[in-house]
Amino acid sequence: MRIVAIAGSRIPSDTANSIQVMKACQALVQLGHELTLIVPANPSSIQHPPIDEIASLYGLQTSFNIEWLSSINRCLFTWQAVQRARALKPDLIYVWMVQSAVFGLLARLPVIFEIHIQPSGLLGPAWHRWFARIRGRKRLVSITRALVDVLQNQFNVRLDADEIVVAPNGVDLERFASLPDPVAARRGLNFVEAPTVMCTGHLYAGRGVELFIELARRIPSAQFVWVGGRPQDVNEWRAKASSHNLRNVLFTGFIPNRDLPLYQSAADVLLMPYARSIFGSSGSADSAAVASPMKMFEYMAAERAIITSDLPVIREVLNETNAVFCPPDDVDAWKTALENLLAYEPRRLMFARQARFAVENHTWIARARKILNGF
Repeated sequence: MRIVAIAGSRIPSDTANSIQVMKACQALVQLGHELTLIVPANPSSIQHPPIDEIASLYGLQTSFNIEWLSSINRCLFTWQAVQRARALKPDLIYVWMVQSAVFGLLARLPVIFEIHIQPSGLLGPAWHRWFARIRGRKRLVSITRALVDVLQNQFNVRLDADEIVVAPNGVDLERFASLPDPVAARRGLNFVEAPTVMCTGHLYAGRGVELFIELARRIPSAQFVWVGGRPQDVNEWRAKASSHNLRNVLFTGFIPNRDLPLYQSAADVLLMPYARSIFGSSGSADSAAVASPMKMFEYMAAERAIITSDLPVIREVLNETNAVFCPPDDVDAWKTALENLLAYEPRRLMFARQARFAVENHTWIARARKILNGF
């Protein structure tokens, strides 16, 4: 098919939503479809990076066409992008913005609308209900079953069962092939040789940095590494770790997505210490009840033991056979779980192998195939 994808993400950037968009688009191309991605132009950029440079940044094996569309504001962009898509005569538009989904249906285009967070604002719920009510060839893709339940029960967004697909995020398994063992990976990255506990991702509110720091304070024999984060956040948390005289904590700052597998392979245990409320870069939307963290699938693919906050939505993917669950606010439980894993390698390896086996059903390509199946 000829697919036009429309997203509001800034490309290139270090945000999780931009990474997700690029991975989802790549998977559609890898299935044999022709794809053009339309995103907002960056007003501060005179010239956008070449496609091969962007592909390298995002760790893509397949590139595709990207168009940067200048617009006065985000709302106008959602309409202009659909008009541009119509000019490209697509067989399908694949969108991450509900307004574009509605405009696409009104233009009588087949529409797949992917949703990651519950509606917000004065008009957000209404836009989603309009998408549900307008007739046309359409499909809603939700990253979790919990988010579908929220749409139906809290916002009265009703679609037929065959118009909904639950498709969690995914992973490029080939990028995690032939990874070194933790000791070799640490050596290659010039890390201190010690039992290593790692978390990857941004340092936004609700990501569990406070818990991470407290665990480092209570388990001084282990090295704690946080990979990712923007400079201001990284500097803030480095200062806090320093104020506690913690010499076993390392904040690496931003690492390109293409390099994450090597870093994750350097860990003995990978953490998802989410709080009961999780906020993104805007700080406005709590995603704890509906999230599908991309790093969860990367952790599974890296074949390392995982300790995660016990949030119901995480159990849509993980279970007691492939991860250890702890209450988000119980530091003692986290300390005990982590010490037990670090002390007993066979148990770590058992969880790691089970997670790696389970993630084979969660590749980006398998996800794209599921989304398009029967459409």
